Amino acid sequence: MVKKEAVYLFIGQDSVSKAAKLKELKAEFLPPEIEKFNFDLLYAKDLNLAVLQERFLSLPLKTKKRIIVIKNAQDLKQEIKGFILKYIKKPYPQILLVLDIDTTSMYKAGALRQGAKDEFIREILRYSETLHFREEARLDTFSLGRQIELKRADYALRVLNQLLKNGERPERILGGLRYSWLKGISSRPELKKRIRLLLKCDLDIKTGRLKPEFALEKLVVNLCCF
Repeated sequence: MVKKEAVYLFIGQDSVSKAAKLKELKAEFLPPEIEKFNFDLLYAKDLNLAVLQERFLSLPLKTKKRIIVIKNAQDLKQEIKGFILKYIKKPYPQILLVLDIDTTSMYKAGALRQGAKDEFIREILRYSETLHFREEARLDTFSLGRQIELKRADYALRVLNQLLKNGERPERILGGLRYSWLKGISSRPELKKRIRLLLKCDLDIKTGRLKPEFALEKLVVNLCCF
């Protein structure tokens, strides 16, 4: 029977808690003076199979374990996923493998919607010590709209900033706000005022009068002052 403690699966987005758990594992298996010789931090997108196989074959120095961490393991190439799925059924005793899954990109791709899970993750779950970390609330234009309705300009600006960091396009933000107003605002005069501000913001962006982020921030503040 495979010992699950040979493979850890970190699932979630709470990087602080993940780092704390990894620190615990290092403290348990790697004395500080030899940690750098027995610890590998690898990133899935830059990883190739030959490099991973080489790390697995490296013997630990003056300790019983090497720790190999693969960050963003959801982005591993298919051939590496296949290799790992074979490996976890008979892991090397000298290796402690940590697969760190960031679910942010998986939510965007729809891989975890409606309870669906990636086939690779499903198989890893069977052979690993699995730790679930806090998921951050997914933000969208409806989240922004709710903060505007509550007149919470500071929170609304934070949501806007995060949406832009996540790659949301300004035109989609404007479109989402307009859609939510058409569905939720019964007062025609108020709706017209909001649409007027929205169109002005759109014009400021398209003509280059204001940078998109500044135009959107101005819109949000004005809307929260209604």
